Amino acid sequence: MRFLLIIPTAWILVTVVFFLMRVIGDPITAALGGRLPAEQIAQRKAEAGYDRPILTQYWEYLTGLLRGDFGRSATDNRAISDVLLVNGAATLELAFWALLVAFAVGIPLGFFAATHRDRFGDASLRIFAILAYAAPVFFVGMLLKLLFAVKLGWLPVAGRASTNVELALQNVSPKTNILIVDSFLYGDSGYTIDVLEHAVLPALALGLLTAGVFLRLVRVNLIQTLQAPFVDAARARGLSEGTVTRRHAFRNAMIPIVTVIGLQIAVLLGGAVLTETTFEWQGLGYELARYLQARDFVAVQGIVTFLAVVVAVVSFVTDAIVALIDPRVRF
Repeated sequence: MRFLLIIPTAWILVTVVFFLMRVIGDPITAALGGRLPAEQIAQRKAEAGYDRPILTQYWEYLTGLLRGDFGRSATDNRAISDVLLVNGAATLELAFWALLVAFAVGIPLGFFAATHRDRFGDASLRIFAILAYAAPVFFVGMLLKLLFAVKLGWLPVAGRASTNVELALQNVSPKTNILIVDSFLYGDSGYTIDVLEHAVLPALALGLLTAGVFLRLVRVNLIQTLQAPFVDAARARGLSEGTVTRRHAFRNAMIPIVTVIGLQIAVLLGGAVLTETTFEWQGLGYELARYLQARDFVAVQGIVTFLAVVVAVVSFVTDAIVALIDPRVRF
């Protein structure tokens, strides 16, 4: 039943995005108005079907989505499905590295803060968490670039890989557009290290944003769980405090956190727009910013629709994982 709710959720999201994009006028005039004569604008509108009634355009857009056709961008005539495939893989790769940073930083530090409540380490980590999720992603990204790339020269300043590596990986087969996977398929460890070096700073900038949220959530939930009656019962049976915390309290404290992880995926995708622009990481966020500057609302509509559907699917997957962890949970 929960799975079936994805369909109306996705339909509502697609509908809202479509009509919001149409409020500003037709996409051809928005993208090319003032740069082409009125006759050419009218011709392109007729070719793209934007001179038809709005409901006809809506129906054609919906049926096109069912066939996997998101249309073509107005400025460079690129298929939106190609943008989603190529640049979407880059965003997926960045989100993976960022989540890895968030898990590696947020959960252990949250556990440490909860088990050392009201001590110096706990207070320091609470301040760190607030700074992590309150600081703008692009500001953190710029600071990381200035320190580790410009001043110290330890890491690359931008991009997904060095130019020679990107050119070499264009010929790998099968090509996934996920550079870390493509570098493994290519079989050159030097290329893999190059790709990893380029991923460190963007992953830190985006991952620390979510790590701060995870740290606070793990701390609060674990402190509350450690005060629950079933934890007191475990202590009364003579179990050590470490066993009670790790085996009994921590697992139960993680249930609400898994739910929040699904919500954080949407935050990560939003933050990816700024992170990719800061580090010239050519993912969906980078392309979205470029198309917005060009007022290419066909491309913007396709990318935003895809991201909205991804968030709906991730929400379902998160609910399924919560139900697996705790079978008492019902949606």
